[in-house]
Amino acid sequence: MTRSISVLDGSSYFKGLLLLLRKDNKMSTPEVDLVLRVGQSLGFEREFCENAVREILENEHIVDAPPKFSSPELAAKFIKDGLRIASADNELHPSELQWLWQTAEHNGLDPASIQSDLASLVSEGGVKRLDVEDLRVEF
Repeated sequence: MTRSISVLDGSSYFKGLLLLLRKDNKMSTPEVDLVLRVGQSLGFEREFCENAVREILENEHIVDAPPKFSSPELAAKFIKDGLRIASADNELHPSELQWLWQTAEHNGLDPASIQSDLASLVSEGGVKRLDVEDLRVEF
């Protein structure tokens, strides 16, 4: 079922994943591909997304704060997609996990739920679908 979200939530979702991408100071091809897929799913132009990904490691002017979403359900989707993307290089870096934990807390979620999301991710055996693909930005 497709759910509409605001432009602000869509922007926060994409920006949050960009911030997650730089947490381990490296970007793998699978991680980048997934973040670009998210951007496209949210309706952002490919060139904008590619530029944002290319610049995220070096842009020190972007505030590195966890995103705040309009609902806990959207935050939970973000956490799940974040785990999928962060582990796409077969390595979940401690700084990526800690940042997702902070994002969960910032959005009123129990950070311990990340453990069950992580267990589900392992049983999925790779990224086939992202939760963001069930969202549509309402412009």
